[in-house]
Amino acid sequence: MKKFILAVLAMLPMLAIAAGPSLPLDKANNDLSDKASLKRGFEAYINNCLACHELKYQRYNRTFADLGISDADGMANYMYTGEKVGDHITNTMPAKEAAKWFGTAPPDLTLAARFRSPDWIYTYLRSFYVDESRPFGVNNKVFKDVGMPHVLQNLQGVRTMDEDGNLSEATGGTMTAEEYDEFARDLTNFLEYTGEPNKLERESLGYWVIGFLFILLFFAYLLKKEYWRDVH
Repeated sequence: MKKFILAVLAMLPMLAIAAGPSLPLDKANNDLSDKASLKRGFEAYINNCLACHELKYQRYNRTFADLGISDADGMANYMYTGEKVGDHITNTMPAKEAAKWFGTAPPDLTLAARFRSPDWIYTYLRSFYVDESRPFGVNNKVFKDVGMPHVLQNLQGVRTMDEDGNLSEATGGTMTAEEYDEFARDLTNFLEYTGEPNKLERESLGYWVIGFLFILLFFAYLLKKEYWRDVH
């Protein structure tokens, strides 16, 4: 027992590190069944994110099929550098040079929503603020000292943070606060989809599996009673 207690105490610092800092996150409230939102998010990703962040575990044709986009439409409107429709969604940014430019190579985002959570991504996209001490002049409330510039600043505008950690309203963007929130939600929706494209099917199948197990349990109980009837 003493050894067990010591082992548990030794693991506590590791658990604390794994938990990470706690910060209230905004609810994305995105909807994976909303194909229009997914298409808008896909377009937002292609136009604003793909230059740095790949989706190397997701193929164009799988995305087109799931989002209701024909291959011809997809190649004309979402593929700009001559890839084949069956290729993975990648870019041509060299990793070594990117690490020099940004401090670290921009991560692949295929599984970002599963690793971070949709709420984290949604809050992150809306939490950049001016910080002149940083190389790109911005910081992020949920990702302190992030090496990424605020590439959506022209859409959202500029925010500042006061001494109490409160962010100001954005100014100077081409979108209203409501429009940008919807934009961020669509992009979050798409990134959640890429993390598990068959999530809706899995959840739907799960209900059938649970129902089947309950039915099996009922018949197993009757069988058990029949086997043990003479014993009791």
